[in-house]
Amino acid sequence: MRIGELATKAGVSVRALRYYEEHELLAADRSPSGQRLYAQEAVDRVRLIQQLYAAGLSSRTIVELLPSVVDGNATPELLDRLSVERDHIDNKIAELADARERLDSVIGGATENLRTGRSCRVSAP
Repeated sequence: MRIGELATKAGVSVRALRYYEEHELLAADRSPSGQRLYAQEAVDRVRLIQQLYAAGLSSRTIVELLPSVVDGNATPELLDRLSVERDHIDNKIAELADARERLDSVIGGATENLRTGRSCRVSAP
């Protein structure tokens, strides 16, 4: 498939795909006219790359980890690295859950104030 089709199917921009290719996260074959051609599996790979970026991993880290994440083969050292990255993700999840609880508290207080007719000033916990 061509780059525009991959971008549409994976839900990313063409620019993002070119960036992934520049950083060796994604590879494309070339048509005789020089157009990028991607295998169907590229859609899943791009989605995985997006998930790893969303988890806070850098391009360099993703390049190192991606082959093992994709094929399931890893050295003991790489398993340790994957565990460290998973721990970072767990910490971010905990921080986000805490932020959500704080927002829920503010929303609850503001909702109660509106219901009772009191001022909408609410302080964060």
